[in-house]
Amino acid sequence: MTYTEQLKENLKLVLKETIISEFNVDEVDDIKIETPKDPTHGDYATNIAMILTKQLKDNPRNIASKIVESIDQHKANIEQISVAGPGFINFTMDKSFLQDVLKTVISEGTQYGKRPQDKDRVLLEFVSANPTGTLHIGHARNAAVGDSLARIMNYGGYDVDKEYYINDAGNQINNLATSINVRYFEALGESKEMPEDGYRGKEITELGRRLANEHPEYKEMDESERLLMFKDIGVKYLMNELKEDLEKFRVEYDSWFYETSLYEDNVINPTVEKLKENGYTYEEDGALWLKTTEFGDDKDRVLIKSDGSYTYFTPDISYHNNKMSRGYDKLIDLLGADHHGYQARLKASMETSGYDKEALEIIIMQVVRLIKDGEEVKMSKRTGKTYTLRDLVQEVGVDAARYFLVMRSSDSHFDFDLDLALSKSNDNPVYYAQYAHARICSILKQSEGVKEGVDLSLITHDKAIDLMMAVANFGEVIELAADRREPHRMTNYVQELASKFHKFYNAEKVLSDDKALTDAYIYMIEAVRQTLSNALMLVGIEAPEEM
Repeated sequence: MTYTEQLKENLKLVLKETIISEFNVDEVDDIKIETPKDPTHGDYATNIAMILTKQLKDNPRNIASKIVESIDQHKANIEQISVAGPGFINFTMDKSFLQDVLKTVISEGTQYGKRPQDKDRVLLEFVSANPTGTLHIGHARNAAVGDSLARIMNYGGYDVDKEYYINDAGNQINNLATSINVRYFEALGESKEMPEDGYRGKEITELGRRLANEHPEYKEMDESERLLMFKDIGVKYLMNELKEDLEKFRVEYDSWFYETSLYEDNVINPTVEKLKENGYTYEEDGALWLKTTEFGDDKDRVLIKSDGSYTYFTPDISYHNNKMSRGYDKLIDLLGADHHGYQARLKASMETSGYDKEALEIIIMQVVRLIKDGEEVKMSKRTGKTYTLRDLVQEVGVDAARYFLVMRSSDSHFDFDLDLALSKSNDNPVYYAQYAHARICSILKQSEGVKEGVDLSLITHDKAIDLMMAVANFGEVIELAADRREPHRMTNYVQELASKFHKFYNAEKVLSDDKALTDAYIYMIEAVRQTLSNALMLVGIEAPEEM
């Protein structure tokens, strides 16, 4: 439990005891403690007096006043308590606990904020782009959010594995082979028509040219054999490119799962038989259907087409069954905005397979628009004019790219301002955060270093108290971001912590003639630096010592 959670729980307990003894009630409903929007109202507030009005048949202000008169402020760590409005009770807490927070940060270092792994075992699947081209800006958002979420959840008590699902079977891979074949013959001076659904990216052209230069003899092969070979070469080549781009983006996976392994290991047919045995299939028009409408889908889905081939949905069911068979409590899929209609059928397939649909969580990643010079950067994968992850990293760097892509809720559309990401000003959120860390490092280098046994009670400046409270809130932010699957909470926190540091720095001199206060401030800002570094790490951002 975090410091702030302990503070709130202790406050709830004392409030409950007070109400029961003061008003002779047997039980008190759950007491809600909230943080007021206006900080002048105190640290916490509760509306419990208004909740008790009906039960006690009294004016809420009267009830609140009696609670205030009777509560043991020392036991609840309350410095000041007051009644406001129709009966809100506002609390300003005793901040002496913040001294322990600073000591904890210094003691735990990079582990500050991390809790024991006592929550669900989770398999997080993200990006999983088809190996038919280079990763684009949409994949970049998926990668930044997925990797940050995994880091935060692992820190927040979950046991998370990261997996990439490689769609190396199906028509898109046949189209890939055909596209490579066209570019191969073009490089040899022979014209072939690119199919309408072919891939026109420059990486396909480059691969075709390379194959033509190194293996002109391939043109003599039987067409079907050459396409089969190009399929294998294409997937390997493009997956190596994808892996390289992801590694440079600081995204690493625990496992890579190939769709073809489902066929090679004969997993799909037993999955279909299991669905039949469970009574959720029927035949119509020569096809085999799954009764997904019984579990909230808008229509039933085809598993096996009338020509005997599987739909793309069938191996997806097998894949998710495979995931569950590996002993995970939760499966989390990060899917692109174009998969919005896929949620209901995938959850339905969990239930038809005998699993709890709540074991599967689907997070839909909304669209990213790139803005440069005030105008949208247009993209088209089919024409090859795609703004890629590689382009983004080369233009703004990994730190800015990751930070910007994580700092908005994944279910909201996002305009990525390339000019802002490149600017070295306080308007640029990642620059603002990293500059706070570098500024602290600069002060520490000018000091005599962090000393043990300093008198932290000397820290009384209101901006310093605000800063220490932000440090104390770190663990709670981790838990909220992890439990609610909202990594943007961490970038929000980084901005808040950096802002509170800059405000403190502008209001108070850290290095002064008051040696005891200087030592206390140095101790405090080292705790701030460590917390900021930990928070940046959780979204994959570096914490520079100088800028």
